[in-house]
Amino acid sequence: MKRAIYPGTFDPFTNGHLDIVHRAAALFDEVIVTVARNSSKKPLFTTDERIDMIKESISSLNTVHVDSFEGLLVKYAKEKKAQVIIRGLRMISDFEFEFQMALMNRKLAEDITTVFLMPDERYTYLSSSIVREIAQLGGGCGPFVPQGIEKRLKEKYSS
Repeated sequence: MKRAIYPGTFDPFTNGHLDIVHRAAALFDEVIVTVARNSSKKPLFTTDERIDMIKESISSLNTVHVDSFEGLLVKYAKEKKAQVIIRGLRMISDFEFEFQMALMNRKLAEDITTVFLMPDERYTYLSSSIVREIAQLGGGCGPFVPQGIEKRLKEKYSS
């Protein structure tokens, strides 16, 4: 059984993330979308809120599960018996950082492979930080996030 981990902060989960999940689900027997808990970052949404949003967004995908982790990604991947780490590449500027991380992860765990997936070109410009900024400035985020997340963004910025 081929199990893949798709890690990220997902603050918030976007249609680009969802596109990568669909692509990964078509390639692997099981995909675990895992929310990174990073104490040095100050996310808009709590870990539990991000997990709930992702679960709602992927509810139709039986082979995709949602979890969270803190610490070293390859250690988490080994605990979950995953053979693959999925990373999304939107544009060439993402590649240098992602390539460096993939090589470091390979040094730490040779038996885990990083696979880069590109989203549909409609989402190459899309990032969580852009979505947060649009929402903060009162813009509509419906075209950029799965159903239900736009409402949560409006609630966060109205309080």
